Amino acid sequence: MGKLRISIVEFLNTAPLVWGFTDGPLAGKYDLSFAVPSQCAEDLRAGRADVGIIPAIEYQRMDDVVALPGMAIASKNEVRSLLAVSKVPIEMAKSFALDTNSRSTVGLARILSQRHWNIAPEFIDMPPDPEKMLARADAALVIGDPALRLRLKVDALEAKTPSGEDCCCCGSEDEQPVKGVETLFVYDMVQQWREMTGLPSVLAIWVARRGALTPEMVADFQASREYGLAHIGEIAEGAALKLELPPRELERYLVENIDFSLDEENLAGLRRYYEECERAGLIPRARELEFVGAANAAK
Repeated sequence: MGKLRISIVEFLNTAPLVWGFTDGPLAGKYDLSFAVPSQCAEDLRAGRADVGIIPAIEYQRMDDVVALPGMAIASKNEVRSLLAVSKVPIEMAKSFALDTNSRSTVGLARILSQRHWNIAPEFIDMPPDPEKMLARADAALVIGDPALRLRLKVDALEAKTPSGEDCCCCGSEDEQPVKGVETLFVYDMVQQWREMTGLPSVLAIWVARRGALTPEMVADFQASREYGLAHIGEIAEGAALKLELPPRELERYLVENIDFSLDEENLAGLRRYYEECERAGLIPRARELEFVGAANAAK
């Protein structure tokens, strides 16, 4: 029997979950592959992977899969790596370019458009190139490390603006215009979801084919997360070289903006998200999460 095949999202915010597999005591034990979120979901669906970190919405679109308990990529209030960027205030957007690498955040953009921003824009699926997306649409969804890079740029510009001068990042914390070639309004998607629902957002979860995992394997996933959380500084240092961003800012992002648990509050946010997805016609029906092992089944 071959090694367990694990499909991993190649973004910074997944690194703490898999650090034990990639750089820790579990290195070499399993067969790892790295891809964008949508591809991780397709690998699991097509049987090319046994387990994957997949967009949370994709659990509802698969049969014979179970979730791993206690672990997620979530955000309580502000995530900084999932952004809606618009040339006009988002309530005025008539077209919205959506990143084809995303699934859960695309669903979130559609829900927020209908239920929070009260708009019905033309949605355009496009590759993740913000400049080309905004050349074609009023607003664009930017996710992952490119979004984090933009968010840090916004934060830096805001910090450098002297009091009383024309601010390049002013407005409320949910609507921040950024001067570049043109004024852009930047919206944190999790912050907007929290404003709408009062709940956190679960972005991705570990999902496995039914019967693929033993209790020992589940324990390894949990051990990998614990190892990663104990090495956040090291993860940030390594990512800083790759992303050419300040390590302290990346460490702050992993500590303050990302929550790696699937606690009761996060589960409540995920259930609400699934309900909203069903209401918007993005999934056939919202079913309860089933966790690995009958004893861990969601109640």
